[in-house]
Amino acid sequence: MSNRDALAELHREIEECVRCPLYLTRNRAVPGEGPIDAKIMLVGEAPGAAEDETGRPFVGRSGMLLTRLLKEIGIGREDVFITSVLKSRPPRNRVPNHSEIDACMPYLMRQLAIINPRVVVLLGGIAVSSLIGPWKISEAHGRFYETEERLFFITYHPSAVLRSPQLVETMRADFRLLAKELT
Repeated sequence: MSNRDALAELHREIEECVRCPLYLTRNRAVPGEGPIDAKIMLVGEAPGAAEDETGRPFVGRSGMLLTRLLKEIGIGREDVFITSVLKSRPPRNRVPNHSEIDACMPYLMRQLAIINPRVVVLLGGIAVSSLIGPWKISEAHGRFYETEERLFFITYHPSAVLRSPQLVETMRADFRLLAKELT
């Protein structure tokens, strides 16, 4: 099976998922999107209301900020693969619980294996703790973290920046560090 077919099959599985109770309250699952050969994968926390309506990742206010930050460092949104740890929206955008994260992690791990990006950008604490362990974003942002298999880059989730606008320059600086590594 080609990677393209494997990803399409995985996304069908995600769209039909009933592993946790979130399927009862979601409108649409949000598998993720982007090129199969993306060098960068962005991983957020969970879909929000706009994503739940469209089935697409980062299409609300956080997505607009993310797209702008990518553009500022010369990267088009269409050139990155974008997904989240959770594939279904938690009610009222609450923080995902461990059982929900555990239910979705096999999907994310399969996405990572299929896409095999050069760098995985972890957007926020849930993405960081789910993939590399418990780090405080305020201390870890702007850092690269390398495992045997993967290079990760840690930064804030765009929604945190929208809630705390003083962080926008910090996140912008983080993205400049990311761009430097990619050149």
